Parts: sequence; C-alpha cells; structure tokens
Amino acid sequence: MSTATAPMEIGTVTLTVTDLSRSADFYARALGLEKLRSDGTEAAMGAGDRALVRLIADPAARARSAREAGLFHTAILLPDRAALGAWVHHASASRLPVQGASDHKVSEAIYFADPEGNGIEIYADRPRSQWTKPDGTIHMTTDPLDVEDLAAAARAAWQGAPDGTVIGHVHLQVGDVPQAESFYHGTLGFPVTAHYPGAAFYGAGGYHHHLATNTWNSRGAGPRSPSTGLTAVEILADASSLAAITARTGGKTDLQDPWGTRITLTEKV
Repeated sequence: MSTATAPMEIGTVTLTVTDLSRSADFYARALGLEKLRSDGTEAAMGAGDRALVRLIADPAARARSAREAGLFHTAILLPDRAALGAWVHHASASRLPVQGASDHKVSEAIYFADPEGNGIEIYADRPRSQWTKPDGTIHMTTDPLDVEDLAAAARAAWQGAPDGTVIGHVHLQVGDVPQAESFYHGTLGFPVTAHYPGAAFYGAGGYHHHLATNTWNSRGAGPRSPSTGLTAVEILADASSLAAITARTGGKTDLQDPWGTRITLTEKV
C-alpha cells in the first residue's frame, strides 16, 4: 500500500490555521495523529516518527475562499483496508461529520474537513493489480462505497494512525488545468496518470496519483494572496528525480506553482 517505492512522493503538508490548539486536537482526535513537535506557534502532527501535517498559527490570517486556488484535500493513506475499517468504527462512534465516501476502484475513500474547512480524505489502496484497464492505463472511478463491508474488514479497534501511515496524495484547486499540467508534469516531472473533466491526476512510479489538480470550484482563479489553508506541499524525490527537477528550475528547490502554491523539494533518504 505504501508509495515509498515511487521515485517521488508527498512529504509534509503545511497548513496555516487561526486556532492552533483546536486544529491540533482535531488531527489527533479524528485521525489519530501524534503531536510530534509543538512550540505554541506551530505543531507537527504525524504517525510513527514521520511528520505528515504541519500546522502554523496565524490568528489574524484571512479566511480562504472556497473558490480560490489552494487545497482541495489532503489525503491520508492508511497501510491497509483493515486499518481503514477500524477508522470507520472510530468515526461512527465519535460522530465525525463525514462529507462523502467513494469507491475509486484504485482505493476506498472517506471525505471530511477539519475545523477550518481544510478538506481531508482518508483512504486505503486496493491491490495494484486492480488499478489498470486491459491496455495497462490506470482506471479510477467514483462509485458508492460499501461502508458496511469496509467496516467488517476491521481486525481490531482503532488505536490511532498506525506506523506506515503517509500522505498518499494532495489534491489542489487551480485556475487552469493545462497550466497546472505544465508545472506539475512539465517542471516537476510527475507523469500524468488520468484526465477527467476539469481535472488532471499525476503519479510517479506507477502510483495512481500523488497529486491532482482541478478547476471544479476555482476555474479562472488568479494568484493566491496570504490566507488560511494550504501553505506548502513537500515533495520527497530520489537523487535522480531531484537532479532532473533542479536542472529544469535552475537549481531551485523552493518553488511556486502558477497560483503561488509553495512546493518544496527534499531528497528522499
């Protein structure tokens, strides 16, 4: 289920929030992430020793509009279906407000939001052998999720995000898909794995997607101004991928997409 074998994957997602304590408590309570570091101005939330979500406090930050470029959702990938089934029981018992649930053929996913409106997906991948069409291309769908069958896959009670939990992908709102594709495929080098109306999906190493860009709420959006919500996405790249990217960026490892979303590059270890 891990994306670790891919030459590029998602590291840490950084969010600006107005209420640090409330947000950190939510990520601990709803997702079972541990508070790895906190100094009162920011908190790193993760699983095992891996930071997944970094929260930066700015009580005076402007609230981001849902129609701006920025975050659509951060997708938390659990190690297996049993863990996602256990989380379903946890979410039900804690009355977590859920916004949607889908069977994407490549994965099973449930959607909700944090207290400041940042979209979250929690999901588990299906076996890779089920991802492709006969011609070898990746086939994703949006079908109803059999929640009862998923819940039945749980083997133990939810004890928090298990070791091996990662950010599977980040889905972004952009102003124009071809322009986004020029950056995320052309500059960063992520292969395009799928197109849907108003959206493109990008995945490295055969993964269904590490990134996605859509204009469903944000068509024509211009450059971002400082606000709550997404601050940065870290891309972990192996040495050869990082060298190829920096050759295209003039050596830069701290980048911005066409809408000002910050993308930072870190070499995988």
